[in-house]
Amino acid sequence: MNDVADEDVERWVAAAGWSAAPELTPMQTLLWRAERHPVQSSTSTVVIDLDRAPDWDRFVAATDWGTRLVRRLRQRVVEPVVPTAAPTWADDPTFDLAYHLRRERVADREEMLVHAAQIALRPFDRTRPLWEGVLYEGMPDGAAYVLKIHHALADPLGTVQLLSMLQSGRRAHTPRKPLGDEAVAPVEPHPVDLAVTGLRTDVASLPETALATARRLGRAAARPQVVVASTLRYGASVRRLLTQAAPPSPELSPRTGRMWTFLTLDAPLEPLRSVARLGGGTLDDAAVALVLGGLRRYHARRDSPVTEIPVGVRVSLDRADDLGNRFAGALISGPMSIEDPVDRVAAVRGEVLSLHTERALEVLDAAAPLLNRMPSVVAASALRTAEAPDAFVLTLPGPPRRRYMAGAEVQGMYVLGPLPGAALTVCLVTCGDTACVGVNVDASAVADLAGLAECFAEEVAAFSA
Repeated sequence: MNDVADEDVERWVAAAGWSAAPELTPMQTLLWRAERHPVQSSTSTVVIDLDRAPDWDRFVAATDWGTRLVRRLRQRVVEPVVPTAAPTWADDPTFDLAYHLRRERVADREEMLVHAAQIALRPFDRTRPLWEGVLYEGMPDGAAYVLKIHHALADPLGTVQLLSMLQSGRRAHTPRKPLGDEAVAPVEPHPVDLAVTGLRTDVASLPETALATARRLGRAAARPQVVVASTLRYGASVRRLLTQAAPPSPELSPRTGRMWTFLTLDAPLEPLRSVARLGGGTLDDAAVALVLGGLRRYHARRDSPVTEIPVGVRVSLDRADDLGNRFAGALISGPMSIEDPVDRVAAVRGEVLSLHTERALEVLDAAAPLLNRMPSVVAASALRTAEAPDAFVLTLPGPPRRRYMAGAEVQGMYVLGPLPGAALTVCLVTCGDTACVGVNVDASAVADLAGLAECFAEEVAAFSA
């Protein structure tokens, strides 16, 4: 086998063990139970541009192989009758690939993006595996594959990683692909049994829990001043993280969350990285600065001077200059009055670094197990406690080299994230030497969608100048 084939097999073998946990994590459970589609949607959509329409039979066979290799794609979520335990993954005995995968014809890319936004807004059937794929053919410049996937199955980062693992490094068919474990007859846990098992676990852990609580109370009684001071500092950190860092822009409201419009654009990756280095920041900071620059141009076009807006960003929980694999969402004050991209990156870097001192970055993860034991309306209310930013910005690593899907070359990968109260969500995915930027816009909040797209394109040109 050549090097490309060897690399493919290594990735495919790794994909076979992807997301094998038997239960949803506490955070996945919180989002799953609190979801009020589409306002609190946990659905991401990926648009993959292809240089040609792949052979349909080969594409179906490749997708079928992928669902057999990655068992999670054939599983559904089973909930206990009462929230005493986490939801569990179970094989779907009625899995039908034809339900999850189909193809349609469109006249052009704009029509495809309209269809993709409509698909993203439709709720999942929560009794089936949580993904849906559509291959769009008929476009004059190739084809596109649109994949909708629920956060319980994979977050945006996991979705890009999974797609990158399943794609091939060559156009030709690979006859011998690794296969997943042989599927056994699915044994689905009963919702009542799940609830009873969870209750028994709680009862069995009561003595240990009581002892741990007594120890904490004892330490608190021995050092009351230290405990009170620490609690007050933590509470202040929570308050700062839950309140907006800047007032919202009047040009990005009102927001219903029920009218989504997808925009995509490409940016050369090296100029973005160069601007990030000059500003002393990271590619994440450059992505935020790019979005702020586009919004600055949009506000200027609307004759609406705004100096700063609240922006949602991803912050490392490892507190080491954004290194590590653990992240949390937080708000920063996004500078809108800075014209120079390098200076804007430096300002964003300062805002992000200031978050590393916050003690409560993990507050939602810490509260998730408790919230999951309460009615879903409580969890939904908790998620709405934090003020929504004007924009969320996320950067994701995509495939570093050329990839193919059933013989069609991947020319771009765009992630369109949900809109939990924001006016727009922007995801930048690195694909080779290109930054693929996907923008999900709440169309009810933006008066001039075409103008916004032009402003983002102008800002990309400014970064590349």
